[in-house]
Amino acid sequence: MFHNLRPYRPLLSACVLVSGLAPQGLLAQEPDAPKAPFVDVTDRTGIVWKHETGAFGQLWLPETLGSGVIVLDADGNDLPDLLFVNGRNFPGRPGPAATPALYLNRGNLRFEDATGAAGLDFSAYCLGGAAADYDNDGRQDLYLSCLGQDFLLHNEGGRFADVSRQAGLSQVYELGASAAFFDADRDGHLDVFATRYVDWTPDNDKFCSSDGKTKAYCVPTIYKSVTSRYYRNRGDGTFEEQTSRAGLANRSKALGVMPLDVDADGWTDLAVASDTEPNLLFHNKGNGTFEEIGLSSGLAFSMDGQTRGGMGIDAGDYNRTGRPSVAITYFSSEMTGFYRNEGNLFFLDIAPGAEIGRKTRPFVGWGCFFFDYDLDGWLDLLVANGHLDDTREKSALPEPHAQPTLLFRNQGNGKFLEVGAGSDLARPMVARGAAFADLDGDGDLDLVLTANGGSPKVFENRGAHGNWLRLALKGNSSNRDALGAAIKITVKGAAQTWQVHSGGSYLSQSQVEPTFGLGPDRIVDEIEIRWPSGTTQRLTGVPANQRLKVVEPPAAAPRKEPEPGRQPSRGESK
Repeated sequence: MFHNLRPYRPLLSACVLVSGLAPQGLLAQEPDAPKAPFVDVTDRTGIVWKHETGAFGQLWLPETLGSGVIVLDADGNDLPDLLFVNGRNFPGRPGPAATPALYLNRGNLRFEDATGAAGLDFSAYCLGGAAADYDNDGRQDLYLSCLGQDFLLHNEGGRFADVSRQAGLSQVYELGASAAFFDADRDGHLDVFATRYVDWTPDNDKFCSSDGKTKAYCVPTIYKSVTSRYYRNRGDGTFEEQTSRAGLANRSKALGVMPLDVDADGWTDLAVASDTEPNLLFHNKGNGTFEEIGLSSGLAFSMDGQTRGGMGIDAGDYNRTGRPSVAITYFSSEMTGFYRNEGNLFFLDIAPGAEIGRKTRPFVGWGCFFFDYDLDGWLDLLVANGHLDDTREKSALPEPHAQPTLLFRNQGNGKFLEVGAGSDLARPMVARGAAFADLDGDGDLDLVLTANGGSPKVFENRGAHGNWLRLALKGNSSNRDALGAAIKITVKGAAQTWQVHSGGSYLSQSQVEPTFGLGPDRIVDEIEIRWPSGTTQRLTGVPANQRLKVVEPPAAAPRKEPEPGRQPSRGESK
C-alpha cells in the first residue's frame, strides 16, 4: 500500500498515462449513464467528528491507514447508529486527547454524540473493527482492531465496558487493521478474526527515502509479515486464541477480511486482502480447521502472477448464480480486482476487460462493498478512493491526494457502468472506510465514508428506486445475530442470495440486516433461510416494503418411538 518506491516497477508506464489527469477528467460522464442519486448531507446530520492520524512529521507507517466506521444498533432501538474508529497522538506527543465517536441515530438523518455516555471516551490508536452480539444477550458488542492491543467492548445496555483482558485477548503490541465476527464452528457462539498488518512499532520504524535525504513513507515490503489472530468463543464470555490450531496462522500483510461461504456448504470461509503479498482464502473444513487455498482459487495473484496492494474486500452474488463473487481494492495502476465465482472453489478476475478495471486503475482504492442502491434486484459496487501521500501531488508524475468515489451500477447482464460522475460522490476526498445503511428509514441505502485525517461524509440516497424487503433475523440455536445465515429470495422464478455477515469493506462494517431490491414487484414468492444451526425456514407470499423480523424456529425435536407393545396416544406420531 505504501508504494513510494514503485516508480522503479515496470507497471509505471501504465500509471503515467493517467495519473497526471485531474479526477474530473477521469470521471467524464458516460453517454446515457444515469447520475448517482447520493447527496452529501453531512452538515445536517450533527456529525462533527474528525479523524486523528497522530502525524507529527516523522511519516510513521500507521498514519495513513485509518480509519473505519461501524454500523451497529448501540441502544437497541432498531435504528442504525455509527461508531467512528479513531487514532490518537503517539506517546510523548502533545495534543488534545482523541477518542472514538459514537453517534446515535435520532431519526430524520439526525445524530447525537453519545461517546461519553456510552463509556467510549477513551484514547487508543485504533483503525477498524466490527460489531455483533458475541454473548447472545440481545445487545451488540464491539471489537476494535488497534495499534498496541485490541479491545473487546461489552454492551451493558447502551454503555460499553472494556472486557478485553478477562475475555482473553492478546496483550502483545501489534498493528491491527480489520476485524470480523463469524461462527466458525457453528456452535452458536461468535468467534473473531482480526487482521494484522506488519511488524511495526515506533522503535523499529525504518528510514525510507527516494533521494537519500528526505524521509518518505516506506513500502510495506520493508517490514516483516505477521500472523492475523483468530479467537474462538468459549461460550462463557471468554475467548481462546486458536490461530495456529485452526490452520489460520499464515503470515501476511493482511488488511481487509470478508466472511463468506464460497461453496455454499454451510460453513463460513474467510477471504483476506493482503498488501504486496498473496491474498488468502481460508476454506472452512467443517471440523474447526481451515485450509488456505488462495493460490488454487485464483484469488492470490493478478492474472500475470503478481502480488498487488490489497486493502478493502467484499463479496456478493452480483450475477444471481447463487455463488458469492469477490471485489478487492488495490493501489493505483493496479485496478480493483473483480473475481467472478466460477464454482468448484475457483475465481476468475474479470476486471481487466471490464469498466470496473478501467475506471479504478488511476486511483488508490480502500473501502468497497456490494449493495443494491436502486433496489432493482441487482447488486451494485462502490469503491472509495484516496491517496496515502499528499506529496505525490507535487511530484514529477503527480497523483491527486483526494480522489473521487466510484459507484458501479449493475446492468443486469454481467456488466457495470460507473454512475458517480457529476454527483456528490465525485467530489474528491481522502477516503478510507466505507459502509452502507438505511440511515433515514425510507427503505433505500445511504452511505458513510471516512476520511484519513479529516471528517466523514454522509450521503443520502435520494433516487427513484424499486420495491424492497429488509430482513431482521434473530437466532435461537444459532448465534443471535444470525451471522452466517444464507438467505435466498425468489420472485417470479428469479432468485437472489445473501449471506448475513459482519466485517468486509475496509476497517468497517455496514448494516448487517440484508436489504433486497425487488424492482417493480410487490410480493416475494418465497424466502428460504438456512440458519447456521442447520435449520431451514421458508416463508411465502411476503409483501414488499417492510422490515420483516424473523425468529429462528426451535430445532426439530428428535422423533420418539413408542415403547414396545404400547399404542401411540392421540396426537402422538405413529
